[in-house]
Amino acid sequence: MLETQPRPAVPWDLADRAAARGRRALRRRRVAYLVTWGVLLAVLFAVTVWAALTEPWSPPPPSTTPPLGGW
Repeated sequence: MLETQPRPAVPWDLADRAAARGRRALRRRRVAYLVTWGVLLAVLFAVTVWAALTEPWSPPPPSTTPPLGGW
């Protein structure tokens, strides 16, 4: 069965093109990985600075006098 069918023509530079495509895919994946980590670290830094400045865990200041009204 394999002997009777003609074999398809394979381009002579197929391996070179496949290797170049693989290098591009690896480069894109590496850049996406680094960008993702960079954004994650920037967000973590921004949240840390915000939390240090505003201290959201502390209770609001108590009111010392009741509102004046009805005099």
